Amino acid sequence: MKKLLQNASFALFMILILISCNNNPPVRHQSIEYATSGPDTGFLVIVGGNMKDTSIIRKFISLAGGYDSPFVVIPTASGEKVIDSKIAAEILTSAGAKNVTVLHTYEPSVANSEEFVKPLKNARGVWFNGGRQWRIVEAYANTLTEKEIRNVLSRGGVIGGSSAGATIQGSYLVRGDTRTNTLLMGDHDKGFGYLRNSAIDQHLLVRNRQNDLPSLISKYPELLGIGLDENTAIVVNKNAFEVIGQSFVAIYDYRLWQENPEGSKKLKNGAKFFLLRRGDRYNMKERKVTRWAGDATRNIFADSIADKQIN
Repeated sequence: MKKLLQNASFALFMILILISCNNNPPVRHQSIEYATSGPDTGFLVIVGGNMKDTSIIRKFISLAGGYDSPFVVIPTASGEKVIDSKIAAEILTSAGAKNVTVLHTYEPSVANSEEFVKPLKNARGVWFNGGRQWRIVEAYANTLTEKEIRNVLSRGGVIGGSSAGATIQGSYLVRGDTRTNTLLMGDHDKGFGYLRNSAIDQHLLVRNRQNDLPSLISKYPELLGIGLDENTAIVVNKNAFEVIGQSFVAIYDYRLWQENPEGSKKLKNGAKFFLLRRGDRYNMKERKVTRWAGDATRNIFADSIADKQIN
């Protein structure tokens, strides 16, 4: 009888433990890798949409080696049934690029063929036009085309894109739902990851999206959130970028929302992002602004004017 009671008590004890575990949410592992990085070689030009500032596309062309370099434009995100190659290429040809090939298909089997990827073999620059980013994924993910685009970076070339062509460059595919672009986390969530450990949003301020990314970053705190307004870009070189264009870039770093035992500054007044503008520089691996352009008082992490003088 005594043994039976002991067994019953033990069983009850285990049931209570299981109930307790089910009622408490799992604790997120503390050793999160917060470092975000760009490609080891080559460059990225990531634009927030509606690009009017010609200095952005000129920068892209320059990084690829100049106007005579071979370029590929990929307009697949548009979803158009018939792609007009001349119109698709105008983003580069209107800026003076002379050797531009338009590459397009909606069929992964075509994108996986040697014949299709020939223009990418020698390309020095690849540009993704705007539209819906999930269309790029459905057409090119895990194909020879995706491999050859990445090889452009390996050769020291440049990948650029605007709107959908910006988001596809992150590792998490923001607004990748096939039904609507209002859902941040949809049925496609994996980008091409040229910017590792990142989530990139676009049309930020014009479409009042500045408060959208915190929900995603709260779920995936290891990601660096980057929100780009229209007519604004970041130029990525290895683990750092500089802002160019006419508006702002928002940075969403989960660590800045929390009390940090390492003594890092926390954003004030419950803010979930801070803004960078043209000329500012940011180190993604260290999650640190390395240059505040213009007015020194823009350095929100400094305690005094002297501290704000960052070169």
